[in-house]
Amino acid sequence: MNLHVKEKLMPQEETLEVTKSAKKLVIGLPLESLFQENRISLIPDAVKTLVKAGHEVILQHNAGLAARFPDREYAESGAIITENAREVFQADVVLKVAPLSDVEIEYLRGRQFLLSALHLNAQTKDYFQKLTQKKMSAIAFEYIKDKTNAFPVVRSISEIAGTASIQIAAEYLAHPEFGNGQMLGGFTGIAPSEVVIIGAGTVGEYAARMAYGMGASVKVFDNNVYKLRKLKSEVNQGMFTSTIQTAELQKALANADVLICAVHSTHHRSPVLVTEEMVMTMKEGSVIVDVSIDQGGCVETSKITNHQNPVFRLHGVTHYCVPNIASRVPTTASMALSNFFAPMLIRAGHLGGIDKLLSMDYYFRQGVYVYNGILSNKIIGEYFGLPFQDIDLLMAALH
Repeated sequence: MNLHVKEKLMPQEETLEVTKSAKKLVIGLPLESLFQENRISLIPDAVKTLVKAGHEVILQHNAGLAARFPDREYAESGAIITENAREVFQADVVLKVAPLSDVEIEYLRGRQFLLSALHLNAQTKDYFQKLTQKKMSAIAFEYIKDKTNAFPVVRSISEIAGTASIQIAAEYLAHPEFGNGQMLGGFTGIAPSEVVIIGAGTVGEYAARMAYGMGASVKVFDNNVYKLRKLKSEVNQGMFTSTIQTAELQKALANADVLICAVHSTHHRSPVLVTEEMVMTMKEGSVIVDVSIDQGGCVETSKITNHQNPVFRLHGVTHYCVPNIASRVPTTASMALSNFFAPMLIRAGHLGGIDKLLSMDYYFRQGVYVYNGILSNKIIGEYFGLPFQDIDLLMAALH
């Protein structure tokens, strides 16, 4: 048998069909510069899939290391590794987790696509002006929708944050210095731990699931009766639920071992729902995990902490107030991000680029806040006093 025929009979790698409209994407994965941001948006397996599909991935040295994905794994998956940050920011598509720093904006060549979180509460007018000057097209993770009108990236990270919040509470409840030596849960002959959750969204849902799974007694407060009803139906029919009434909440907190604050505000700051006086009535050694801290927190005594010094004690109550809880489990969180962005990039390349995907996918298009250097988000425009145009009208005019 000649060599040519033998090669044909050998198992071959599967290749994706390339259409005439398909476009090669050059994707840059920078090293995150934000303090304690440990995640990366594409894991090595996803990079391998993208490279096999004909795309190019440029990774900054050690960009995945904090998430436990070393350069070697990316190189074996076909990524190009560079120590030059500026080179990564020259890519057609810059994909990162945290928003750009001023230095990173300077690295951009302009007329590129940026996909990252926006963290609107932390931004300034100058941030948007610099992106428009660079003629960028920028897409925010937290604004991207799916066909159910939900926010898939936000939900994925919120599932992790909700589950992690109970694990954190359990850790500190049993802590010899910050807790009261109590194991979170319910055991034969021992009264179950009391867990109060404020907020019945995704974080609250997954916190409730985790707490119930450990045997705790759970009380959930939210002013959206539909969300409360849905939570009871999906998690536990016997769950105690209530709208946020001060007297009822105060009574629950006085008996609580754990308080999880999972209130998400559509405005710029979470409402303060737990006053300092309420905290003072809580048990000695009880634990507050304020997941809402990235929007200011919903507990009056909360103040931002970090992963190195995550807790402080006030009025005998341990407060955990670390923004970005998902970075505490960066491997899991990176996988969750990668599960969304890899198929999205594959689809964009198949259609002919991210521009084409935006024009065809109304829901994904909702993530755009700057398009070709023009601000396209009404909330941002009105808040910062910047001119803006509707993204649908803008794309219709430019195409």
